[in-house]
Amino acid sequence: MSKLSLEQVKLYLGKVPGWKLIEDRMALSRTYQCRDFGTAISFVNRVAELLEYDGQHVEIHVVGGMVTFTLATREAKGLTGKDFALAQIISKVS
Repeated sequence: MSKLSLEQVKLYLGKVPGWKLIEDRMALSRTYQCRDFGTAISFVNRVAELLEYDGQHVEIHVVGGMVTFTLATREAKGLTGKDFALAQIISKVS
């Protein structure tokens, strides 16, 4: 997939409510607050099951009950349509 321009990225952001652009990294990010650490890990596992066969690498940070996902396509050195599709999948799991 080809890298999206900044203008395209800003347009696509409207399709993934709750996600924000990290402009200096050209990545998407969203933090979810879970009840506790165990719930956060269960959430991450549900997302991992959906993304396991996708081949896309997702950056995941878990701190207590907070889970932050960061998406970017390494090969494109930025964001592609696939990143926005992954953001939509993760949003459906929450």
